[in-house]
Amino acid sequence: MAQLKITWKKSWIGCPESQRRIIKSLGLHRLNHSVIHGDTPSIRGMVNKVPHLVIVEAIE
Repeated sequence: MAQLKITWKKSWIGCPESQRRIIKSLGLHRLNHSVIHGDTPSIRGMVNKVPHLVIVEAIE
């Protein structure tokens, strides 16, 4: 299964509460923090809601 490395790169100041909850649910705690998740439709959906805040890299 493919993996995604998700890195939080931009502050959520001024963003709606729903986008803040998505960042928290991805497991990101602070700026420049990275997490690895499986490439599932639910994770892809969350990342697609906050593309301006995160950087996504595919890991083999």
